[in-house]
Order: sequence, then structure tokens, then C-alpha cells
Amino acid sequence: MALFQAFRAVRPASEKAEKVAALPYDVVSREEAREIGEKNSESFLHIDRAEMDLPENTDLYDPKVYDKARENLADMERNGVMVQDETPCYYIYELTRKGRTQTGLVGCCSIDDYLNDVVKKHELTREDKEQDRIRHVDVCDANTGPIYLACKYPQELLDLMENWKASHDAVYDFVAEDEIGHRVWVIDGEAEKKLIKEQFGNIPSVYIADGHHRAASAVKVGLKRRQEHPDYDGSEEFNYFLSVVFPYDQLTILSYNRVVRDLNGMDEHAFVASLKFNFELMIMPGFPCKPVEKHCMGMYVGGNWYHLKAWEDVYAKKDVVGQLDVSILQEKVLSPVLGIRDPRTDERIRFVGGSHKLRELAEIADKTDGVAFAMYPTSMEELIKVADAGKIMPPKSTWFEPKLRDAMVVHLIGEDE
Repeated sequence: MALFQAFRAVRPASEKAEKVAALPYDVVSREEAREIGEKNSESFLHIDRAEMDLPENTDLYDPKVYDKARENLADMERNGVMVQDETPCYYIYELTRKGRTQTGLVGCCSIDDYLNDVVKKHELTREDKEQDRIRHVDVCDANTGPIYLACKYPQELLDLMENWKASHDAVYDFVAEDEIGHRVWVIDGEAEKKLIKEQFGNIPSVYIADGHHRAASAVKVGLKRRQEHPDYDGSEEFNYFLSVVFPYDQLTILSYNRVVRDLNGMDEHAFVASLKFNFELMIMPGFPCKPVEKHCMGMYVGGNWYHLKAWEDVYAKKDVVGQLDVSILQEKVLSPVLGIRDPRTDERIRFVGGSHKLRELAEIADKTDGVAFAMYPTSMEELIKVADAGKIMPPKSTWFEPKLRDAMVVHLIGEDE
């Protein structure tokens, strides 16, 4: 059963929230971060992408980057840009995109729940990305960005959130430049805090939707701190990591599309012909092909869009992972035909989030005479089935929108040391 703790968040002063809140570090390039930072001295990217405040040729993993992040976070607290709540609280985080709203609770999950698979995963992580975030969390003494989780919410928690929102003012309420609405409430009532902890104690599993690297890194820092403090009793903040848990049926997964740089030495006609063994093909002249059902995908190559539908025998006897559209593409096209054996490391493949338009996929493919694939989105139900089975999805199987903003709440992990 899940342990979900209240904590004393460090968060923006109410009038500063819109300026401080920032997109996650891994969806902003180095150049974009520097441009944002130059325009906004209070952007949280000064912590999450602290290299912007160092000489341009500074290595991203230079120890100076992590030291600068810690310094910038301390400066924000000292200058009153960010303040810490006096008592442990939970928080409601509401996001609205294109008229659709999702509302979740912010608290801290236990690293033991992660290790014991109460917090379930569906992706592998990369060592280099883990090491970066481990150093960031360890040096900053903080979880600066939340893990994006989901679960099946009991009605009691849904009612609690709605009642609290109806009877209390939001501490933050703004629409960001990408037209995503963000609202946050502080839950400081003792009865409500008790109920939240009790209700999560009855939830058997929570699922990582987005943030596998952040989660793995936070857990490894916690384990490191346990070694450094062998007399720990489990109540220390380093035993927990910052999380936002949403009802799974409120989340939106967009497609995560693929573009391959070339056709692996084949001409266009030979490549298209090779697909007929596993797919029903239909050329779609004149307009992009967006798939509208599972086991279908759009493909752009040589100036033409095609509709691909996998033959039933391609997936009928497969397990829950093998039936995913991203698995079918990998096993039947990317690996055997295009030579992409490991999409996690092969530089010939590029992944493009579903917030980008299909014509952008075509433009990318045209630049190198490559091929683009427009995928049908993986569902939350599929994600949960894969995680419950203890299996792993192919990389870049899900693209969640909207993205959480960093800095809305920060969790300090060194308070008890």
C-alpha cells in the first residue's frame, strides 16, 4: 500500500509564481534555457539548467553547474522569491489544456515503495541521465522537479479535492505562455491531511507516468544518504521524493512519433514494398495521415503519406508489450528493415512529441530523404497493464500533455540531517 507524505514545500511567493515556474529541464534545450534566463532572472531554469549562468563553453556535467544550481536556489530563498511553508502540507495541482482539466495531489512518495514496486515503472533509464540528476539532487539538497504519477483515485480523494477548491482560494492561478492553465491550493487542514494519508494507504499501486529518470535519481540519492547516516529511522526527508499523483482517467497521452534519417540503403519503392508482409498499405495523397485507431499508423516517405494497418497475425498472440503499436513498429520495421536495433542509442532515429504537427514530421524526413511515422497514442490502460506485468515499454512510448511546471513546489531532502 502506498505511503504518501505531507511536507514543508519551498515554493514561489504568490506574486512570483508565474515568473518562477518553468518547463521541465529535459524539454528545454541549452540554447532555449539561456534565452529564457536572459529575459527572466527569476525563472527556475536558473536552478534546473544552471549552466546558463556560467561561460557558454562550460560542460553540462561540470561540478560548477551543480554548485551554481545550489547557489541560485539559496539566492531565491534568501531574496524572498521562494519561501518555505511552516508546517507539512499537501497541495492540489490543477492543469488545464484546451478546455480539459486534470487535478492531482502533491506530496512525497517513499523510496521504499519505489524499491518494493508499489511505485510501478514502465521504462528503462539511461545511466548518463541518471547521474546528472543524482548530482543535481544531491548538491541542491532538494527534489527540484516532481515525478508525474497516476493511480485509480478513491471517490473520497476526488471529493476532498473538489470541496477544498470550492472553499479555499488558490495560491497560484495563471496561464503560461503555452496557454496551459496552472492553479495550486495548499491543504493545511489536519483532518484533510489525515484523510489523504489514510486513503493513499489503501491504494495498492501508483504508476510513474513521466519522470523515470527523476524518480530513479531521487531514490539513489536517498539510498546514498542512508549509507551516510546509518542511524536513520525512516522519517528523514531523504527517504521520500517529490510527487504529483493524478487520477489515471484524467490524463492525456499524445502520440510519440518517430523519424528515421535514411532508408538504410534502400530506395523508396523497395522500402515500401518490404512493409506489405506485415501491413495493409494505402497511399493517402494530398494530406497527412493521422491514425485513428490502435494497430494503425501514418507513414511519410518520398513526398507521400501512407496509412499502415498491421495484419492481425502480427500482434494477435503477443503479450501486452508486443501488442503495443510502438513495439510492432520496432519489431517489424525499425529493427529488421531500417537497422535501428537499439532506438535508445541509435543516432539515426529521432523522437518527436505529439504536440508537434504532422507536417513538421514530413519536413524533418524530407531534409535527409528519411521516413516519418505518426503513431496512435498508447493508452493509460496499456501503461498500467505493462507496469502491472512487470514489463518494460519500448523507449519513448508515451508523451504526456500538459507538462508539469517545475518550482511550483520544491522538496528539501536535507532538513533532518
